[in-house]
Amino acid sequence: MTDRTMTDRGRHIALLGAPIDMGASQRGTLMGPAALRTAGLATVLESLDFEVVDYGDLSVAEVGDLTDRPPESANHYREIQRWTRVLSRKGYEVAKTGALPIFLGGDHTLSMGSVNAMARHWRERGRELFVLWLDAHADYNTPQTTITANMHGMSAAFLCGEPGLDGLLGDDPRASITPDRLDLFGARSIDKLENELMRARRIRVVDMRQIDEFGVAVLIRRVIERVKASNGVLHVSFDVDFLDPCVAPGVGTTVPGGATYREAHLIMELLHDSGVVGSADIVELNPFLDERGRTARTAVELIGSLFGQQITDRPTPSNAIAPGE
Repeated sequence: MTDRTMTDRGRHIALLGAPIDMGASQRGTLMGPAALRTAGLATVLESLDFEVVDYGDLSVAEVGDLTDRPPESANHYREIQRWTRVLSRKGYEVAKTGALPIFLGGDHTLSMGSVNAMARHWRERGRELFVLWLDAHADYNTPQTTITANMHGMSAAFLCGEPGLDGLLGDDPRASITPDRLDLFGARSIDKLENELMRARRIRVVDMRQIDEFGVAVLIRRVIERVKASNGVLHVSFDVDFLDPCVAPGVGTTVPGGATYREAHLIMELLHDSGVVGSADIVELNPFLDERGRTARTAVELIGSLFGQQITDRPTPSNAIAPGE
């Protein structure tokens, strides 16, 4: 089976669960993969004629510790180091089969491994990986800039090769992307030193004011055009706190003023139409904070849109009023 992007990669999707929650300040995201499965993620994808293989939740039980010195201001470094190595290895292995991987989190430290896996995979095939970071936060801190020392706020910086977490993968290959291939989308909470570092690296940021002024369609098409112009492949890293808390309450880092339900669906629909998506993360879902599974169901619906579900495909609730009634 050859390696392709969404439009020609075949109809195979691989689900990989990563029950991580030590990278965040509030525990509970380790239940995220189970909640996404319970909300019917595989069923939705299968209804779109994908063959779905669920690899279950990965485990770090057999992964030994490395001997590097943990950096200061990086909470739970050893545990996250083990997860990063496992996710990078397994994601790379699955990508080689020709399946399109979806990584189920877990907090956003998951992306340190998932993006490394996909960047390595595509680089070996002569194509570069771009990353769309749908998130209320930039996650571009390092151990030198962080206020909290929580590593889920360092994920984007790590994948762009910033120093400070250089031993995280041990001897495994590190396939960083260049900062010009990262797009932060929906940001509305950025730390001062983090912002200074991002400006120095000239990271592209679409904040909520730009979305309010120009609309998501114009802005997301710019991302798509850059990927296509380079014959690149896009990894979508979807943090559910990208959404407004009234839409997605089940997160530990809610920030008011996020994307609406329809804005998020339009983004996913346009990404699907583009055919450039080659992998995805769903992170920071905390079922402990959710309201009867509402956030999990919303996340599953959005992933459905990312993989081709149309409005006319969605089941009508039994209590809905039909047009004209």
